[in-house]
Amino acid sequence: MKAKKIAVIGAGVSGLGAIKSCLEEGLEPMCFEKGSDIGGLWRYEETPDTGRAGIYRSLTCNTSKEMTAFSDYPIPDHFPNYMHNSKMMEYLRMYARHFGLMRHIEFLAKVCSVRKRPDFSSSGQWDVVVEADGKQQSYIFDGVMICSGLYTEKHLPLQEFAGIQKFRGRYLHSWEYKHPDAFAGKRVVVIGIGNSGADVAGEISRVAEQVFLSTRRGAWIWNRVWDDGNPMDTALFTRYNRALQKLQPSFLINRWAEKKLNARFNHANYGLQAAHRIFSYQTVVSDDLPNHIITGRVRMKPNVKEFTETSAIFEDGTEEKVDTVVFATGYTFSFPFLEDDSAILDSQHSMYKFVFPPQLEKPTLAFIGLLQPVGALIPTTELQSRWVVRVFQGLKNLPSETDMLAEVNRRKRRMAKEFVDSPRGASRVNYIDYMDEIASELGVKPDLLSLFLWDAKLAREVFYGPCTPYQYRLQGPGQWAGARAAILTQRARILKPLRTRVLQHSASRPPGWLWVTSVCALSILSTSMVIIVQMAGH
Repeated sequence: MKAKKIAVIGAGVSGLGAIKSCLEEGLEPMCFEKGSDIGGLWRYEETPDTGRAGIYRSLTCNTSKEMTAFSDYPIPDHFPNYMHNSKMMEYLRMYARHFGLMRHIEFLAKVCSVRKRPDFSSSGQWDVVVEADGKQQSYIFDGVMICSGLYTEKHLPLQEFAGIQKFRGRYLHSWEYKHPDAFAGKRVVVIGIGNSGADVAGEISRVAEQVFLSTRRGAWIWNRVWDDGNPMDTALFTRYNRALQKLQPSFLINRWAEKKLNARFNHANYGLQAAHRIFSYQTVVSDDLPNHIITGRVRMKPNVKEFTETSAIFEDGTEEKVDTVVFATGYTFSFPFLEDDSAILDSQHSMYKFVFPPQLEKPTLAFIGLLQPVGALIPTTELQSRWVVRVFQGLKNLPSETDMLAEVNRRKRRMAKEFVDSPRGASRVNYIDYMDEIASELGVKPDLLSLFLWDAKLAREVFYGPCTPYQYRLQGPGQWAGARAAILTQRARILKPLRTRVLQHSASRPPGWLWVTSVCALSILSTSMVIIVQMAGH
């Protein structure tokens, strides 16, 4: 039987995982990348093209390498736990070479249109028009995977800031920011306190006369380095922790996390007090922001009420002279190549499990990476792709349109209760829960009971250790023979880049955070019972 042809749009991290998944299932992928290289968001360019993600030179990953890796290709043990964008690109090139992905990518190829064929209701095929070398060419594909990402269009809400047009200084979006050199001696206001806003404000403050960081809502600030020097996500994102969280009411979980972060520095004293509970809105990862605030290089401010020719007036009535405004106000995404058809994409971007448009007659188009996991993106999008290609092959079936729409609406109602209403909140998911949800569709969710019966050593690490992507290669479609070894050696890979100076007398003493002791096995039952009793008493 002739292999189905699949169009993959974009060669960033989602696109690479999609190509690999197609090849794994015997499909014939053809990836169109409008840039000249792979990497998408992670490829640093001094002057990126409009409509492509742009990053600053110092950008470093907020998720650690063991949580960020593709599920069957661990990041080298000597790579740092939190990788600079150049290291991420090095890893992506290694991955692409190892699995032979480059020959399936056409660079400098812009997708102009994706349209259903006249016989779509029976064939499920798509007409795709691509422009390359100044010429347009038409293709017919059996399936389409859209992997162009969330960070394609700058969100620059100038209309919300009175007086910005008469401001004599310079204003720019953080998309344009690359390094702090141009801000030496300046007075700068950064608007927005997402990860980019915190990074940019801190970096500029090293050379600027003064930086003001303006925020409407405040923010909760996480640190990459957790207790005992663990990478934060490897310590928190475990199946053990998630099991305990599900037994507790959300206000207790929020209280614990807020107390934990306030123990590092009091957010109210630092002008960062948030107007929301910690897990109901986007949080920020910044190792340096509190240091910049306590040294006075960054001063926290409320929202900007208006601009004059030379200053910013804030909602608390204070006025500060400023030379430059940096809008760290995020991004929007669009798909100009898609036909205007609500069955493909409605105004609310309603998709079944954030992947499949539920109203399409045939499930032959999928969106990869259009979500905000509270955790690493690469494993999430890779698992989406593994599921999608099985659906494309007819090996997995989707529910009826009615059932899919019902599930979409249930998720929206649940998210409306859990999260503050915001564009990013609408696509936010818990990392472990969502991974397990898609893994269940695919048939690769780890069977913990079976593991405890037949491989207790592995079971302990799967349950108590970090929920790394390799867990989703232990069984089912795409099973990888190296998954067990990757899981059992993940802690060694975390340590390798850290222990570059080891004293002789301490070499044989493993750090406490490496231990998975038998005490853990006994404590889960007692801890769970205590929590259940506490809840029963409320």
